Formats: sequence, structure tokens, C-alpha cells
Amino acid sequence: MTLQRVLPFTKSLLEQAVQPGDIAVDATAGNGHDTHFLAELTGVSGKVYAFDIQKQAIEATKQRVENFPHVELICDSHAKIEHYVTEPIAAAVFNLGYLPKGDHSIITKADSTLQAIGQCLERLKVNGLVLVVIYSGHDGGSEERDAVMDYVKQLPQTRYDVMKYEFINQQHSPPFLVAIEKKPQRQKN
Repeated sequence: MTLQRVLPFTKSLLEQAVQPGDIAVDATAGNGHDTHFLAELTGVSGKVYAFDIQKQAIEATKQRVENFPHVELICDSHAKIEHYVTEPIAAAVFNLGYLPKGDHSIITKADSTLQAIGQCLERLKVNGLVLVVIYSGHDGGSEERDAVMDYVKQLPQTRYDVMKYEFINQQHSPPFLVAIEKKPQRQKN
């Protein structure tokens, strides 16, 4: 066995959480790789909502998912997920930071990211996942990283399991994954 890098590990978790017919959210569409992957997992009987504030990202994602009619592309902040997604979701995925090969001054920010994570958790099905890949090696990245970590550490352990997956011997702020799984609620006697 070899250790999986962060992005392949994220995909393997999505494969376990998302079934055909499910609803999923790509909160940071970027170049459309996660949107495409989620579209394959949900199948045409499901739905994928993909958010990005940059038209360039929405266009790149549109080209990547042109054969998937069940993908809704939304050029708006992920902080507004609640305005677009009303159904229970099986999974949501975030890649924080900036658009690869895009304008590095346009980055995800703690305020909108925390709102979006909270809105996804409100809609999350039991055993569903919110996966947050955190890139912090850019201006503003450490503030967002710290805010997300403070937020997820305070999630009630009776409702959520929260895991951090990272390589600890790599330099230059390597990305890491925070995975949040919604637990079944215990019945009170």
C-alpha cells in the first residue's frame, strides 16, 4: 500500500459518499475537475451544483462538463449556497485558495468559506461528507486556514466526525484535507 496524496484521497472519499441519484456541491468549481468527477458519481439521475465567483472558472467548468446536463453552474459566491440548493446533499467539496492559472489576487476568504461550510452542513445527509482541501501558502491563506480549523474543531462530536489528512514532513505549506462526516442521530430512550 502507498499513501494517497491529498487530492486522490479526497476523490476516494467522494466515491464512498456519493451514489447515482445523489445531490452534490462543488463549492469552488475552479477548472471543473471536481465538478466533472461529481457529475460522473451522481449520474444523470442526480444533480451537481458548481459555484465560482469567476466567469473564467465557470467557462472552464462548462467546457469540462458539457456532456453532463445535470450540472448547474452558478457564477456566485459559495456563501450563497442556501439560495440555490434546497435538497439534502451527499457531499460538498471545497478547494480553497486561488484559481490555478488564474488571478492569484482573487482568493477564497474565511468569511464566505465558513458561511458555505455551515450551509453545506445544514443540508448534509447522514453519512454525507463535506471535504475541504486547504491551500495556505499564499497571501491570506493562513488566515483562512486558521479560521476553518477553529470552526471545525468546535463542531459537536455528537453530530460530526472531523478528520485532518496531511503529510507532516513536507515543506512550503502543502495542501491538507479536512473531512467532516455527519453522524446518525442517536435515539433517546
